[in-house]
Amino acid sequence: MSRSSEHALAVDAISNLTGEDMLEVNQLIRQCLHSDVVLVNQIGEYIINSGGKRLRPILHLLAAKSCGYSGKQHIRLAAIIEFIHTATLLHDDVVDESDRRRGLDAAHTVWGNAASVLVGDFLYSRSFEMMVDVDSMPVMAILARATNVIAEGEVQQLMHLGNAALNETQYLRVVEDKTARLFRAAAELGAVITSRSDEIRGAMARFGTQLGVAFQVMDDVLDYTADQEQLGKSLGDDLAEGKTTLPLIYARMAASPDARERLDEIISNGQRERLTEVHEILLATGAIRRAQARAEQIAAQAALELQALPDSVYRQALLEQCHLAVHRSS
Repeated sequence: MSRSSEHALAVDAISNLTGEDMLEVNQLIRQCLHSDVVLVNQIGEYIINSGGKRLRPILHLLAAKSCGYSGKQHIRLAAIIEFIHTATLLHDDVVDESDRRRGLDAAHTVWGNAASVLVGDFLYSRSFEMMVDVDSMPVMAILARATNVIAEGEVQQLMHLGNAALNETQYLRVVEDKTARLFRAAAELGAVITSRSDEIRGAMARFGTQLGVAFQVMDDVLDYTADQEQLGKSLGDDLAEGKTTLPLIYARMAASPDARERLDEIISNGQRERLTEVHEILLATGAIRRAQARAEQIAAQAALELQALPDSVYRQALLEQCHLAVHRSS
């Protein structure tokens, strides 16, 4: 069986496990997305319905069920998590000046920067309204802290743009804050709403963090290796924005002085037109393979954290998420 066939089967199995819950999550998203302001509805519907994988809400649903949850609060929390994620996308695309998102025109290219930022703010504020209905201070604390840390991660990334000398430790710190923090919240909340022990809560938080980091590292690899149509965005976006991601960090470490100097110039000036030159250096230095291996190593660490949970189909699905995070083409 081909890797793509195995991938499709794993995705289908997870969809079957979470299908009924995700129907309720999507219904709640549409209900809570409604606003009396037409433009809010237009932009919100555009990005919410643009074909995203819903990874973070699915992660929360699986985490809750793997911890033995049998109520309905996980539906609301999954919707809240997707609202927070969608708000970050609207803001990110404006900051990064990205033209494409999930194969479509980015919202800010259709409605403008101001409208996109303000609708992102609406989604953040609506998510906090929904949190109040959950009526749980531990839940509020995790989600409030997550949104704060994500914003800090965005600022860190902004500060590092064009910094060709960024090292792996600095890179991973940004990834943990900007991307992995919401993965962490999604997983940890599964243990919180089931009142599981601090040990299990800690394991789920670490699992979510490592899964999110592995996912982002692979995303950064795909920015140089994926098929553009499958990826849903323009190849070389990271390079154009002056982002020094893990493939570039590894390439600089292994490159000749001349190749390193050229990479530094390209990164500092965001020269996407030299993407082919960068790709040649990445291949010559083995940086792509090394970054993929690092993503797989981090995903394996995430999988080990799941040993704290009893065996179940939901835990197996979480294990599959570790595999899917790093063996994908988009």
